[in-house]
Amino acid sequence: MRQSSGKTCTSRIATTLGLLVATSAAGAQGSYPTSWDAAVMRRADVRAAIAHVEKGMPSHIEEWITIAEMPGKSRSEAQRAAYVRKAMEAEGLRVSVDSIGNVTGVRAGSGGGPTVVFAAHMDIVHALETDLKVRRAGDTLHGPGIFDNSASVANMLATIRAMNAAKIRTKGNLVFVATVQEELGLRGMNHWFEHNPKPDLLISMDGGLGPINYGALGIYWTKYVFTSAGSHTVTSRGKPTPVKALADALQRIYDLKFPALPEGAVINVGQVHGGVIYNGVPQELHFTVDLRSPDPILLDSLDRTIGRLVQEAATKEKVGLRVEVEQKNQAGGTTAQLEGARRHPLVQTAVDIQTSLGIVPLPGAPEALATGSTDGNVGVVRGVPSIAIGRSRGGNQHTLTEWADAPSALPATKLVLLLAVTFGDGIRTVSQTLIP
Repeated sequence: MRQSSGKTCTSRIATTLGLLVATSAAGAQGSYPTSWDAAVMRRADVRAAIAHVEKGMPSHIEEWITIAEMPGKSRSEAQRAAYVRKAMEAEGLRVSVDSIGNVTGVRAGSGGGPTVVFAAHMDIVHALETDLKVRRAGDTLHGPGIFDNSASVANMLATIRAMNAAKIRTKGNLVFVATVQEELGLRGMNHWFEHNPKPDLLISMDGGLGPINYGALGIYWTKYVFTSAGSHTVTSRGKPTPVKALADALQRIYDLKFPALPEGAVINVGQVHGGVIYNGVPQELHFTVDLRSPDPILLDSLDRTIGRLVQEAATKEKVGLRVEVEQKNQAGGTTAQLEGARRHPLVQTAVDIQTSLGIVPLPGAPEALATGSTDGNVGVVRGVPSIAIGRSRGGNQHTLTEWADAPSALPATKLVLLLAVTFGDGIRTVSQTLIP
């Protein structure tokens, strides 16, 4: 519809289950379809849900701390899983626990809407003997795992309770999945996708508040093991040694030239192990490579190159080589390759809701990024519209000095709530056309 006033007007509102409405505005640079309508926040049930989240923040934070202080190292999430299961069942969700330990709670819709999955991983990287006691200093929470990812688990439970308290109903099923072993290569989410029907949308609750991630950083973990007959130091002169092969291989790897992230790649040798005594040539020595890139072509090319360089180093030193692939999580694509994904309303809707809530990315940061290292990656590479959203503000994750800003969990939880309400009844695309 055209207006001679030259003002922006709504040209089309359509309801679909994943099909994008094409408009002239969608083709304009920087303009993307959105399903966000700020009028949603004036609905009585939504206002009631938001009020419930706001009023419940003190108990929300206490629950967050309770979860963070439970053991949660990957493969040892059972206590957290039992807690989440009990909380979901108390809210009337249809709850199941699969063979790997994922807890799934289904908030059934009335029918006719999409299936929207919200995923929050329960596991943390810290060893079971780690002191997980949370220390509060004003608005800041300090403790291993407090930010990554205990915050999201608490946000998920708060969202479920708020929707139930406000009696919000949706047409589509809202599926809340507390996943396991995310830190071991997204194993829980991969298992879930392999054993459940493909959802219409996936929203991963994992990360700091800021840009919306809609891509998938490919992650390859490989162990390279050098072997030899070994020798006593006294008789080692001139004999093959895995140490020289390893040193040569690492030098070759670190001499590689390639573009940097976010569009390029990064390589890290995270572990070097081997040898048992001072006075002997190691019979076995290994190092690990963490290779990451959003570009599937670059990712595979670098993986092959590293393999070739390591083999050349082993051959040169006349030692054996064994290659053990720990995981190969595929890359979603570069910004250009994911332009179609960027145009799905899911991405811009999350951006627009964040703006409405006053969540502003750090200066210089974009609204959305074609990357991600979360459970959302699993959906991206399977062609499911997927994003990762922030859980709070925080930092130093995967260290003993991890911290999180407690008040920032409030807008993060509201974001989850509004995404659930917006997409629970379908994917509505609102496009705006600028009239000259």
